[in-house]
Amino acid sequence: MKVVHVNKTDAAGGAAVAVRRIHSALMKSGVESSMLVEVQKTDEVPDIHCTSNSAWEKGLDFVHFVAERLKILPHEQHRMMRYNFSIANAGRDISTLPEIRNADIIHLHWVNQGFLSMNSLEKLAELGKPIVWTLHDMWPFTGGCHYAGTCLEFNEHCGFCPFLSKPGKNDLSAICFRQKRELYKKMNISVVSCSQWLDSLAKSSALFHKKPCFNIPNPIDTDIFHPLDKSACRKALGLPTDKRLLLFGAAKVTDIRKGFRFLMEALSIISDNFPAVAKSIELVVFGKACAELRAQNAGFKIHEMNFINDTATLVRLYNAADAFILPSLQDNLPNTVVESQACGTPVVGFRIGGVPEMVEHKKTGFLAEAKNSLSLANGIYSMMFFDHTHKRDAVAEHASKLFGEKMIAEKYMEVYEQALRNNG
Repeated sequence: MKVVHVNKTDAAGGAAVAVRRIHSALMKSGVESSMLVEVQKTDEVPDIHCTSNSAWEKGLDFVHFVAERLKILPHEQHRMMRYNFSIANAGRDISTLPEIRNADIIHLHWVNQGFLSMNSLEKLAELGKPIVWTLHDMWPFTGGCHYAGTCLEFNEHCGFCPFLSKPGKNDLSAICFRQKRELYKKMNISVVSCSQWLDSLAKSSALFHKKPCFNIPNPIDTDIFHPLDKSACRKALGLPTDKRLLLFGAAKVTDIRKGFRFLMEALSIISDNFPAVAKSIELVVFGKACAELRAQNAGFKIHEMNFINDTATLVRLYNAADAFILPSLQDNLPNTVVESQACGTPVVGFRIGGVPEMVEHKKTGFLAEAKNSLSLANGIYSMMFFDHTHKRDAVAEHASKLFGEKMIAEKYMEVYEQALRNNG
């Protein structure tokens, strides 16, 4: 069985990390797996192929990216929401590439920002091959948004989109939704969601409710992500050994959806009510735009780790922390939660999206009430007294049971085999 995974990039963002891990898990299980990406930045795993190898091809990719942004710009509600909405009006045709032609299964992942267009997807459908699509956000079944918030228009037909400056019955989301509906009629799609939360939304959506849907979490390699000596990790990273370290990270830490302001409010509550505890707390932040957090006047010392693309450093970072904080307002199945728990570090996060499926409340972390800074503060305070020497192995074991590579690979192989049978 030959499977090709199609994703925008092999490195930047949670989807890229998840794809590499799925690809690696499948190869270890004997599947002939490969990756096809527009932007290649790593050689962490073998059999990654790039669609753009010349200056001309890379220039064309940029043109596709700009073409989509320019189309959306007149409809943009606010620049802070600029990348929360995609329409896939421009992209490349990958249907003629050997990696696609030789594959038995085309496995789509995150294909936005000018990589694949609606026409590109139609070209893939015309090949008649089974298509498996792992959802890393809601875009495949909405009229353009990646996370819909409280909007449920996608259950019937998008329109009146809250992400657009002039929402209406026939706005940009309605047009994109109609295009997807016509496209999906031609596609033999099996839909995989990384969380039960996203799976339930996909099954209730107008676009996917008649398609076969599966729930398979993202895998983690526990030979790499596992507990290490906390003090040694802190020394190796130049972090203090006598402080309580809270870890926060995201692809872009200033993204409103990642909820950093709720973390700041929670720490302010701790500072006001437990000043002695607050004096022992310092923040460690990794991801893009770390420096921008200084302007928010956190009141706590922040150690800026910036963007980390070295796995060994990332493992040390999780092990160095007393708790990982995830104040996201909407999320699917964050890799950071899996990684942290695999390293034995508890997670404090809001009870949203797929997070309750990952964190065992008051055992492997703390589930705070959504958008409730006081509840988040209670969770952080609770984790400050977490017995790491006794419980961190149990946290790691919990992650291994839920996200082990072999189990996840077997589930994907079952989906592939069913898709091939259905394709006749």
